[in-house]
This record gives sequence, C-alpha cells and structure tokens, in this order.
Amino acid sequence: MSDERILVIDDSPETCDFVVNYVLAPSGFRPIVAHDGAEGVRRALETPPPDLIILDLEMPKMTGVEVLEALRARHLNIPALLMTFHGSEQIAVQVFRLGVRDYVIKPFQAEELLGAIERALTEMRLRRERDALTTRLIQANRQLEARMRDLQALHGIGRSVTALLEHEGLLMRIVEAAVYVTGAEEGALFLVDDAKQQVRMQAVLRRGNGNSRGGSAEVSPRYAHQAIRFIQPIHAPAALYVPLLTGSQVLGALGVHNNDTPRGFSGHDQQMLQSLGDYAAIAIQNARLFEQVKTVKEREKQQLRSLFERYVSPQVVERLIASPHLAAPGGVRQMMTILFADLRGYSGFVEQTQPEALMQVLNRYLGAAVTAVWEQDGTLDKFMGDAVMAIFNAPLPQPDHALRAVRAAVAIQSAVARVHHQLPEQLHLRFGIGIGSGEAIVGNVGAAQLMNYTALGDCVNVARRLQEMAQGNQILLDSNTYDLVREHVRVNPIGLIGLKGRAQPEAAFELTGLYG
Repeated sequence: MSDERILVIDDSPETCDFVVNYVLAPSGFRPIVAHDGAEGVRRALETPPPDLIILDLEMPKMTGVEVLEALRARHLNIPALLMTFHGSEQIAVQVFRLGVRDYVIKPFQAEELLGAIERALTEMRLRRERDALTTRLIQANRQLEARMRDLQALHGIGRSVTALLEHEGLLMRIVEAAVYVTGAEEGALFLVDDAKQQVRMQAVLRRGNGNSRGGSAEVSPRYAHQAIRFIQPIHAPAALYVPLLTGSQVLGALGVHNNDTPRGFSGHDQQMLQSLGDYAAIAIQNARLFEQVKTVKEREKQQLRSLFERYVSPQVVERLIASPHLAAPGGVRQMMTILFADLRGYSGFVEQTQPEALMQVLNRYLGAAVTAVWEQDGTLDKFMGDAVMAIFNAPLPQPDHALRAVRAAVAIQSAVARVHHQLPEQLHLRFGIGIGSGEAIVGNVGAAQLMNYTALGDCVNVARRLQEMAQGNQILLDSNTYDLVREHVRVNPIGLIGLKGRAQPEAAFELTGLYG
C-alpha cells in the first residue's frame, strides 16, 4: 500500500469517480480531485505538492497542455500521466517534454491506469530514497563538524579518525587514539551485532609491546561483564568504558584498561574518552553510510550496465557508466537518425530451410549487422524477426549521427559480402536498408516487468517505410539524412515516392558510395 498524493484533473465526474474509487483508493493512494484545469493548477501549487498528476487533455478554463505549461513556468516538476482519447497520441508524444511520463487511451481499465501510475512513481521513489540517504550523510557530517569545533583538545585526533572511511582501519585508529588520550596500557572497541544480538570485539591494542589486533571476535570473559553494561559509562579503578551513541542508537563501546599497574582513570580521562567516543560513533556511522552509498552507486552502475549492454557496444556502456547523466530516465526529444535493415527473400528461405540451420544462418546475418552498427557506436533498438532497428545520437550525443548511420549501412553490406564467402549460394541473403533523420522521443518504453530503450517519432516511420521499399543490397535515404551527409556521399536521386501511412510523398535517395 502507498500513501502518495495523486491529483486527478478531469471535467468528467464519472472519470474522476472511477479513478478515485476503483484505482487510487483501493491501492492506498491519497486522491485529490480538480474538475477543471485552473482548479488543477491551484491544487498542484498547494503544500505539499502532489506526487503525481493524472489529467485530461481537453478541459474547460485550461487544457491539459496549458496546465503543464503553467506548472513548468512555476518550476514545479511533478510527473504527470495524460488521459486522452484515441487519435490524440501525437499530442501525447509532444507533451513528454512538459513532464508527462505516460498516457492512457480512454476508455481504460483500472489495471492499465494503475500500471502507468506505478511506472511514473518509480523514478520519484528512487530519487527520494537517494535524497534521504544523502541528507542523512550531510546531517552526520554537520554533527561531526559541530563536535570538532567544541572539542579543541581532540581536534587533531578527531580529524585523523574521521578522515578514514575504510572500516577496519578506522576501528584500529579509534583504539589507538583512546590509548593515547588516556595513557592506558590497553584499549578495545566493541560493536553491537544487531543481527545476532551479540556484542563483538572488533579491535584491541596493547601499549608497550606493540601488539594489536583487529577483526571480529567474541567478547572475552575478562571484559564481558563490563561490555554488556556499556549503555552507561563505566569508571572503575583500572577500567574505563564509554558508549558509542548516535542519537538513541547504541553502536558499541570504547574502553581502556590498566592491567600491569593499577593506576586509576581520572574524570578528565573519562571526559576525553567520551569525547573521542562521540567522534568515533559519528565516524563509524559515516563509514557505514559511505559503504551504503558505494553499494547504491555500484547497484546503479550494474542497473545501467544491464539496461544498455544489450543495445550498445561495450565501449559505449563504459562511457555511460562514467557519465550516467547521459542516460537519464524518461523520454527525451532530440534529433537522431534511425536505421532499419531487413533481409530480402527471407520468407521463401524459411520455407526451404530446417529450423536449426535457419537459426544459425539468421544469427550470422544479424550478428554481422549488429557488429557494423556497434562499430559506429550506434544503439541496437530491437530485432524484429529478420530485421534490425538501430538509432544514432542516443543515449550518447553524436554530432555526426547521420554519417555514422550511413557508414553503418555500408559496413552491413560489406559484412554480408564476407558472410557470402562462407556460405553456399542457396544461403545468400541481402539486406534492404532505410535511413531517416529527424526529431523523435527516445527513452524507456514498456511495463515494469519489461522495458525497451527505443525511439518514437515520424523519422522512425519514414526509415522503416524506406527499408520496406529498398531492394536487396540497396540503401535508401530520406531527404533529411541526405542534407546532413551530402558532402560525404554519392547518391542516385529517386525523386518523390509515396510511403505507406503518409499523405505527402517523400524525396528519396539511393546511396551509391562514400567519399573517403
């Protein structure tokens, strides 16, 4: 169950009632309802703001687009879902830049809308978890700085202790400092093992003979009666213990002993050890938080690697990991070039070939195409049977994206020729290739269980239709692509051709060669 606040903006009472009573309330969300765009803007500006907005496209006073523009003008970045009727998908794509994460077509099922809500909230929840962890780390560091200002006598030791983030080295440094500031013969540090409900000795130092030991060990009987009481400071003639606390949480205890000489410890020794214990508790907590941050970052890197290693070359994956902001989640509108390559004669080939041999041959052709795309740092979008879709200029920026796509197409033809040398003639197939350039939305599309990094836009459709018209071993470019690469290519102008699904004909060019 969730307690996120979701603002529903729709002029239809029936739609609002359905969303609130059959989607939001049963799932534990806190609904807020507005019946027109202007009211929706006012409710969105309330404190605290909603975690998500579900809004209609056509409404009185303000349309859904005007609502999004008003919130953007006020620098209010709230994720949004668009409810629209069939036929408005083009508008839905346009408003992605205004904060829309997804859209649903009216009429819709409760499960469909709930799935879109969960996908839209996933990014927000992860960002909150990250911010909370960062805030905790910042607060811990502020506490450390305030303590260092107050404890001038321990300033040098405090700095050396808190500079360490490697856990084992930090614990031994704390024990060394405890022995130093109290003049004790022996020091030991104990930490609570919450999972096992035990107190374990983590580090011990014996002064004079140079013996020291780190690592986890059960508390020896010699210290057990003192260690189990460390919730309060222990001040005995030859032993002194102080608790390690962060707030009300007990992390462990720091103690010193005099074994060979029964010299007692003074109140000043206790004060110094307690001050050091306060430093130590913060330093240990910082070290743990540092490890958590490292774990989170490693998990994020692994997620990024898992997401893109199927689409782009290993070199591009490493660049994305080094600069993860280049692969920001959500849809991004930008210029790009799309390449479609499809094997000609494949259907007849399937009828005459056994499945095992078919799989081997198909993998060789598709593998050759993927290698050619990756050599130009293109992104593999998807396989569609015997076809390949690739995008250029995403997720990494490529100013020469159109030229890269053209070079990849030529490399595919060369790779196919090399494959032909290794196969009998009856297994020879050729790619028909179409390339289109233009603005598109690129990002992760799909459901929580299965996501695909892809591009959506008119240039995608143009590239696919050109591919469908291309003959085997033929590369067709649209006019946008040709304008971007005209200084690098030789072409045969085909003229205006009609493309399926487009009212106006499109100028097409057959690529015949590259300069240089």
